[in-house]
Amino acid sequence: MKHLILIGACYLDTILTVPQFPEEDSKLRATDLQVRRGGNCPNSLQVLQQLLASGHHRDVIKCHLISCFPGAGTAATRKILSSFGEHESDLVDFTHCLYREGHDEPASSYIIRSTESASRTIVNYNDLPEMTIAEFQDIVRVFMSESGTQDGNGSWWHFEGRIPETTLQCIRHLRRVTPKGTISVEVEKPNRKGLVEIAAEADVVFYSRTWAESRGYSGPEACLRGEAESSQATIGAGDTFIAGALYALHIEGWDLKAKLAYAVALATKKVQMEGFAGLTLR
Repeated sequence: MKHLILIGACYLDTILTVPQFPEEDSKLRATDLQVRRGGNCPNSLQVLQQLLASGHHRDVIKCHLISCFPGAGTAATRKILSSFGEHESDLVDFTHCLYREGHDEPASSYIIRSTESASRTIVNYNDLPEMTIAEFQDIVRVFMSESGTQDGNGSWWHFEGRIPETTLQCIRHLRRVTPKGTISVEVEKPNRKGLVEIAAEADVVFYSRTWAESRGYSGPEACLRGEAESSQATIGAGDTFIAGALYALHIEGWDLKAKLAYAVALATKKVQMEGFAGLTLR
């Protein structure tokens, strides 16, 4: 059994669609309201669920989420878990998540989407204590015991790259105790210090368009070549690409070009639709 372990924040998103972005100290009526579970890794997992359910890898790839939730019995946690479907535990394992007892509210994002400019403005709020390196070390120890592996063979650890200092410690711990595991990171926000350092430690790096533009690259190939030398756009497209790539990288018989083409095609389908349901490629 191969294991995909995704480590990142889980949000409840409130998305307000408005005719135009409101001016300060003004009042504006929204034309649409959506509340849904968000977060880069949870979004990628929702796509992976569909790919595994529709493909031939359901019994050979197991997905896991490591994220901080409110208390186990809270309404917010129940809502988050139920968003993955009635039988979510069949394809995604949540047993390694951290439940913050005494906290009732989840990490939250409030997204204002303007019809006029097609822009989106995001305000985040998160009062949950972040995962510590000690907690991650305990999770890895339990995971290795349960999976029966002593060297991480068959495990792929993907980090959202939210807290670079902690992420770097986690990656270095994995290098020590899971030497045959694979590690990938998402490098998204250019103003987040420490991302270059964690990219240098990973086997696979997913760079965002925002990151590439902030570094002055003219295109995807220039970005990859430039970052390789230094390191040894609609909602959910990036998360979908990562899910497609993680899935395709486990398919034997496909060369790298075919795997990347699959991930791009999946992300292209995502930008043409709302939400993440129905994303499999037939």
